[in-house]
Amino acid sequence: MSDGRDRPAAKQDHADRVDDDGGRPARWKLVGPGLVVAATGVGAADMVATLVAGSRYGYGLLWAVVLGVVLKIVLVEGAGRFTLATGYTIFEGWRSLGRWTTWYFAPYVMIWGFVYGATAMSSAALPLAALFPVLPLWAWAIAMGLLGFVMVWFGRYETFEKITAALVGIMFVTVVGLAVIAAPGIPDVLAGLVPRVPGGGILYTLALAGGVGGTITLAAYGYWLREKGWYTPKWMKVMRIDNRMAYVMTGVFVVAMLIVGAEVVRAAGVSLSAGDEGLLDLSTVLRDEYGDVVGVGFLVGFWAASFSSIIGVWNGVSLMFADFWGNMRGKESGHPDTRVGGRYFKFYVLWLTFPPMVLFALGQPIGLILAYGVLGSLFMPFLAITLLGLLNGRRIPAEHANKLGSNIALGVIALIFIVLGVNQLVSALRPVLGG
Repeated sequence: MSDGRDRPAAKQDHADRVDDDGGRPARWKLVGPGLVVAATGVGAADMVATLVAGSRYGYGLLWAVVLGVVLKIVLVEGAGRFTLATGYTIFEGWRSLGRWTTWYFAPYVMIWGFVYGATAMSSAALPLAALFPVLPLWAWAIAMGLLGFVMVWFGRYETFEKITAALVGIMFVTVVGLAVIAAPGIPDVLAGLVPRVPGGGILYTLALAGGVGGTITLAAYGYWLREKGWYTPKWMKVMRIDNRMAYVMTGVFVVAMLIVGAEVVRAAGVSLSAGDEGLLDLSTVLRDEYGDVVGVGFLVGFWAASFSSIIGVWNGVSLMFADFWGNMRGKESGHPDTRVGGRYFKFYVLWLTFPPMVLFALGQPIGLILAYGVLGSLFMPFLAITLLGLLNGRRIPAEHANKLGSNIALGVIALIFIVLGVNQLVSALRPVLGG
């Protein structure tokens, strides 16, 4: 990749054909990949983190949730802008920054995928095991993995996007409806928009702002733009509308979870369990407070949030892996082997689904979890820092390069994620070092 201004001819020709066919898209097509990346990024762990924030601090950290949404808009817009402005994928951009990016991404994507596969399947299985205890948790987990596998393996992007939109609808109705039932006090909610950090809660505040809705799938946005058929700078405005609308919806969803934490969990005086099990605790509270219909409805929303993450990762990260492996094999991005249904794509879908099932029988080995924690905690600063490199200088046309405000925003994001990454790294290593 010599210069972002000189795209390969094959990519230019294909992009021109796409523009000729779709330069004026129907309005209903203006929202798509952004909704997918936002839905995939918000999983059960994010829901629990927001609930706990609401139960501990009321609306005091509402501003941090809003800040987190803005951070994700900036990151995802940057990834999308690079792809549309240059015609290159994010991995091709990373390679232009030096071989160190490949040395980081290669082990990360394999270890992360192995552990995340088991985690995602278990998360989607939890509400089903609570609703239908005829099967053990591990059996439901395997069923969820197989269902996601079949849907991604045989499905087209258009079908995948529609399914994700339906799951988002379920999440939105159940959680936002629950927040309305909780009847929050509007003055209290508005007061939470004033930035303040509770005593001893600096890292928790940063984690809430930086962690909610933030995963490797943020970097997959450019690949979903390609699958959607949005290729060239003509789609820049459409991409920004798509991104902002999707994350505004995500922000409403996360704020609704904060309201539930502040009004329901805090009032009930219960402590939620760590991890996804905390949502089962909330379901019990809801059943006691509002009846079975609300409790069961929340479990359905819990499942929708978890399963949307399964199919989102199975599709998006598999596209990233396929592009990575295709580049390593000397194949240009966009080669059939690197697209949905290609052999590299299918390999990673298999990797996400079947090897992680071993962990259901063996338990999750401490060493593997440690490795995942170390690598995982450092991906988001990696994305923020590399975007600073890709969106400045010769790698991107001058008219689409970062302005001062964008650079400041990405710099702040990188700093936040570095602090969080170092903190998580220290926490992961402390048991090993005997601290």
